[in-house]
Amino acid sequence: MPFIRLTQIEKRRVFTLLACLFLAIAAWLFMALNNKYIYTAKTVLVFKNTPTKRAFYPLQSDTVDLQVEGTGWQLIFSRLRISPPSISVSLSQLNTKDFITFSDQLYNVNRQLESTQKVISVKPDTLYFDFTKRTVKKVSIKLVSKLDFIDQYGISSDIILNPQYVKVAGPAEELSKITIWPTDTLKLNKIQGSTTVRIGLQHSPQKNVSIYPSSVEVKLPVDEFTEKTIEVPLKIINNKNYNSIKLYPKKIKVTFLVALGNYNQVNDNFITATVDVNEWQDLAHKQFTVKITEFPDYCKLINVNPSKVDFVVEK
Repeated sequence: MPFIRLTQIEKRRVFTLLACLFLAIAAWLFMALNNKYIYTAKTVLVFKNTPTKRAFYPLQSDTVDLQVEGTGWQLIFSRLRISPPSISVSLSQLNTKDFITFSDQLYNVNRQLESTQKVISVKPDTLYFDFTKRTVKKVSIKLVSKLDFIDQYGISSDIILNPQYVKVAGPAEELSKITIWPTDTLKLNKIQGSTTVRIGLQHSPQKNVSIYPSSVEVKLPVDEFTEKTIEVPLKIINNKNYNSIKLYPKKIKVTFLVALGNYNQVNDNFITATVDVNEWQDLAHKQFTVKITEFPDYCKLINVNPSKVDFVVEK
């Protein structure tokens, strides 16, 4: 491929041409950016002049889209930024109606912004409010979790939520349907030690229902588990005729996993094993089935031996 050689005069002509082209583009860009354009910017609403004799609740988000008229420079550098980042909106109209319109307040809105910015409209233009009588109810928080532990580790005692309750505010009709309030799903992997985390509560599906607080502290007591076997005496239930019943054996062995920290604390007082006389009287069974009716939540049952026992009834 032949190499093009330019003389000094030709080089000056090329550089001059490029410089003129660059200046022309810069001049065109400068003039274009000085023109007026309309762009959209989000901002947060701050309510003022709230009605003193009417309880209300907004039925939409407190964020709106402003249709702003500004120069091309603002379109480039300030498209997503309004100064100040929030605007105050008067709610004095709510004294006589259930909604407010921004078209009636554009003058006051523009007074809050920089002089080079001009709001020409707001989307949505109308904000609606709920004036249903509101009540407050306290309900339990339910932890929703998806926990993964390293082998031999698990929850060693009750999970602690702080706070345990959430205050729900809204119409009495809606609150009557609410008995618990779930958290967002807590996801933790390869857990091998106690931990404390903060997680948010699920958002209300109803716009006229609000909650406080919006998050909860979760304390997860985690410990290593080991196997333990203890003998538990059997209890007879539903012996309505007060028959003399002898069990063989009188005790059964319960094998379970228990946290190392609770190993010495858990004994037969924490576990209740029963047999039901109705199996013999109503179902004519020749053996009683052993049922564990009380067992620590923080232990994991492995085996009950024997699972059925013989018996003799003396009338």
